[in-house]
Amino acid sequence: MEAQDVPGGLRSRVLLPRRVGLAPRGCFWALPTAVLCSYGFFANLRPSEPFLTPYLLGPDKNLTETQVFNEIYPVWTYSYLVLLFPVFLATDYLRYKPVILLQGLSLIVTWFMLLYAKGLLAIQFLEFFYGVVTATEIAYYSYIYSIVDLALYQKVTSYCRSAALVGYTVGSISGQVLVSVAGWSLFSLNVVSLTSVSVAFAMAWFLPMPHKSLFFHHLSSAQVSKETKVVGCKNGAVVRDDPALKRVPGWEDVESKVPLNVEEHPAEQQGQKVDIVKVIKELWKDFLQCYSSQPLLCWSVWWALSTCGYFQVINYTQGLWELVQPSRSSEIYNGGVEAVSTLLGAVAVFIVGHIKTSWATWGEIVLALFSFFIAASVYIMDTVRNIWVCYASYVIFRIIYMLFITIATFQIATNLSVERYALVFGINTFIALVLQTLLTFIVVDSKGLGLDIFTQFMIYAGYFAVISAVFLISGMCSIIKNYRRREEGTEEVVASIA
Repeated sequence: MEAQDVPGGLRSRVLLPRRVGLAPRGCFWALPTAVLCSYGFFANLRPSEPFLTPYLLGPDKNLTETQVFNEIYPVWTYSYLVLLFPVFLATDYLRYKPVILLQGLSLIVTWFMLLYAKGLLAIQFLEFFYGVVTATEIAYYSYIYSIVDLALYQKVTSYCRSAALVGYTVGSISGQVLVSVAGWSLFSLNVVSLTSVSVAFAMAWFLPMPHKSLFFHHLSSAQVSKETKVVGCKNGAVVRDDPALKRVPGWEDVESKVPLNVEEHPAEQQGQKVDIVKVIKELWKDFLQCYSSQPLLCWSVWWALSTCGYFQVINYTQGLWELVQPSRSSEIYNGGVEAVSTLLGAVAVFIVGHIKTSWATWGEIVLALFSFFIAASVYIMDTVRNIWVCYASYVIFRIIYMLFITIATFQIATNLSVERYALVFGINTFIALVLQTLLTFIVVDSKGLGLDIFTQFMIYAGYFAVISAVFLISGMCSIIKNYRRREEGTEEVVASIA
């Protein structure tokens, strides 16, 4: 896929610097990339996470199902939503590293409280700190773009995402092995997780501090003009425009974190600060321009709706499994299932990169079809109530979501510059969280309906079924419009010949 340059907005003031496309400054990029990947690996190496619900319901915390599902878990959703936008701006203003350190510290606080905090209120505070962890993940995924040349974006993106994926997978597998084979307690798994995130926090201190960022620490137009005489050379010819340099290549995962930086200038040049009012006005202008595109709007709607449902299913799946087969009386394989679903989802994402189809014509129909498959997998998980069927349905659910969120990422990013790429995915994530917050408050929270897990999952299945119906109707209308437009064009050609 090739990106088209988008005039106006933020893109109009971001020009490609002289160094883009040329060799990086020695091996300067290698050290911060290695440190960041090490941080990502250890921050995600949390063997206790697939067993969180059994741990909270077990003798260590002795909480009730109503407390865990209806009073504790909703706190994460609310805190994530409240923190997302201020953290987005703070990440850029503080130039990434302080926010990465905040994430590492929040991970330590979260797992320390998991080990030693007691009572409902304390665990609710724990969920708030975990909301800080998820809201600050954007710093991890965007830091490296302020350090390396634009030509290296694809390479460093794959390294950072692979490190996080491998860490999560190794953590899930090791947790399952330690529980099933070694007979470790869930408390011991949390000790391992606390040790791992503490190592990650220590490594974050070795990250070099970036000198620039996209909004608050960029160069003035006078400085930029001195750097943008020539983009690069190929076979002796001046290269002034290269679509490959206008976006971050590669794929995004479920959470869809995005880079905040597009420029690469010498570190010794200090940036010019921009006031926050101007930044917000620029963002609003770009928001209106981006979402005036119908294809982008279509894929963004599916992205936000499906991500909302995905978050809800992921958050409460362990609770469903615990009710279907209680961990106190039988062996559970949560860690193994998480690892398998993650690896198979990654394989599916790799394969989809080689599939060529006319998404412009059939995209909405395909989204409708596979949204129906997601609805069916959630429905089966809820109604059959056999643990192995639940596990299999969960794996299918995650594979389909990871597959199509990747396709949606490709389609949305096709005609966006890097800045608008960041803006659109930030907005889509925010909309998904707003919808999730409403769904959580109405369906899950004890102040709302406070429904039990099985009823919740029936609602989530219906939610995805509604998404499927909406996109099926929209897709059929689009196909009919295209067919009529083609017929009218044919008639005009015939009439002109006659």
